[in-house]
Amino acid sequence: MAMTSLTLDELDRNLLAQLRVNARESAANLARRLGVARTTVLARLSRLERHGVIAGYTVRLSQDMPGGGLQACVGISLQPRAGADVLRRLSKMPEIHLLCTVSGEFDYVAWLHTASPEQLDALLDEIGEIDGVTKTTTSVVLARKIDRGTVLP
Repeated sequence: MAMTSLTLDELDRNLLAQLRVNARESAANLARRLGVARTTVLARLSRLERHGVIAGYTVRLSQDMPGGGLQACVGISLQPRAGADVLRRLSKMPEIHLLCTVSGEFDYVAWLHTASPEQLDALLDEIGEIDGVTKTTTSVVLARKIDRGTVLP
C-alpha cells in the first residue's frame, strides 16, 4: 500500500523507534515502555499500517551467524540514458537488497548481501559488465555501529 499523508506525533515516532529495535515486541511491552494503554498501541499500529507508514514486518538475519555472508555497499556510475536498462538487469539480482538513485559521484548505490567473498567478487564482475555501467566502487561492511534495521536485512 502506498503511503498517504499522515502527520506523525511523538508517540508515533517513539512507537516506530521501538519497532525498529524489535518488530516482534508485544503490544503490552510496547505500551509499558511508551507509558500508554495496550489498546492505544494497537490502534496506533493499525493506523500506521493502514496509511502505509508501516509497510510490513520482516526477519533480519545476523551477519555474524555461521554462513551469514558479506554485506557491501556499491556505488554505480552509468552512461547517460542507460538507467532503465541497467535497472532492469540489476532488479534480477537477488543479492541486491536495496538500490537507490543518489546525487553526487554515483548514479546508484546498491546494498548487497552475498554468501562469500567469491560470490561478492563474481557479482561485482557481473554488475561491472552490464552495458551502460561505467564504474563501480565497493565498500564491504566490517561492523555495524548503529543498526536501526532500515537498510540491510
